[in-house]
Amino acid sequence: MQSLNRIMGIFSLGLMLVGIASLVTTADAFCGFYVAKADTKLFNKASKVVIARHDNKTVITMANDYEGDPNEFAMVIPVPTVLDRDQIHVTEPAIIDHLDAYTAPRLVEYFDSDPCLIVMEDRIALQTMPTPAARSNDERGAAALGVTIEAQYTVGEYDILILSAQESSGLETWLIQNGYKIPDGASPVIGSYLNKGMKFFVAKVNLKEHSKQGTTYLRPLQIAFESDHFMLPIRLGTINANGPQELFIFTLTRNGRVETANYQTQKLPSDVAIPLFVKGEFGDFYRALFDHQVDKDRMKNVYLEYAWDMGWCDPCAADPLSVAELRELGVFWQGEIANRGSKNLARDVFVTRLHVRYTADTFPNDFQFRETTDRSNFQGRYILRHTWKGERSQCEAAEQYFSGLPQRFETEAQNLASLTGWGISKIREKMASNGQSFEEKPAKKVKWYQRLWKK
Repeated sequence: MQSLNRIMGIFSLGLMLVGIASLVTTADAFCGFYVAKADTKLFNKASKVVIARHDNKTVITMANDYEGDPNEFAMVIPVPTVLDRDQIHVTEPAIIDHLDAYTAPRLVEYFDSDPCLIVMEDRIALQTMPTPAARSNDERGAAALGVTIEAQYTVGEYDILILSAQESSGLETWLIQNGYKIPDGASPVIGSYLNKGMKFFVAKVNLKEHSKQGTTYLRPLQIAFESDHFMLPIRLGTINANGPQELFIFTLTRNGRVETANYQTQKLPSDVAIPLFVKGEFGDFYRALFDHQVDKDRMKNVYLEYAWDMGWCDPCAADPLSVAELRELGVFWQGEIANRGSKNLARDVFVTRLHVRYTADTFPNDFQFRETTDRSNFQGRYILRHTWKGERSQCEAAEQYFSGLPQRFETEAQNLASLTGWGISKIREKMASNGQSFEEKPAKKVKWYQRLWKK
């Protein structure tokens, strides 16, 4: 059996799987040329969960990165109610990968125009069904421990139980007797969920069904339910976790951006001009940026990486999800209008991407969310500005342009150092070797009449 942080934390989350505003130096609108993205693959053991929510209806899609013998995979998740078979589904990981790519922080590049041709340009910012499995004799043993098997299903490659219990000790004993490893310290956490009347969703791999799939991975599990509480349980998965856990939360809502109600949600620094050499090492840059931000905030914040209307993007790291894909992820409120819409794009769907690194000490409580009415656009976006390749002797504006480049390069160097914590000397050195020299070349004196006629 795998260690409990793998068995009790499907999202590595912790369910129980047994501004640097001052750095913005340009007024560039949301456009430019998309270059690269920083998706979840940049982070080791990064877990992903998608939550579609409207009114009190919730669909949670849980992507797991489990690797190993499928016979050793197990998952236990607190749920607010007993789930019927039709409330449990299995989907493909590609759909979550698509959502990840669409919302990923991105690198864009701009190319400076000829200063001799442009006097002043106003930049206008864009606003921006299988049959239930037969009950086994396990029910009698469970009843003796105060545990009730409320429901039992086979869904895709998973055997699923819905359990209730009178007390945490009985549930722990039942789990241990049935091959689940329970760590020290789990009892009060389990008890707190039982006191709230919650049930437990237990999933194991059905090896026979898994072999029929012909895949080496385990597909994401989905559950749909109604609850007044917009939350995500994480505490069980932190009990025996080996170090901090990385979690990406994607929410699909109707009205606007989602934020954590019991922890601070903070926008990551964005719209910052950085040196050109970062284009070749964007993954290293973004990991360093996130690490640096987490260290500064002492791992106490949840970070907003993306918030946008699903119907469009600018620039696009991937195409928006289709109506069919969103419905598969639980967006039930789109009707016939959306299906008949132009290019089958989404309607009334706002996507929020949150990123958090956490431990049991820094995030001791489950995540509580609230949907806001804020539909303003935000994306983690980092800007490369290529210099104009003309001659400074072409006009007075060109001379001024080239004279200002060293200061611009210095600002970009300072931006990068502030975002990542990288040493400024090394940054300047790499910039200079990449054509961004801090030494101003002397202007070539040109007679006034030499500008009259081009040769």
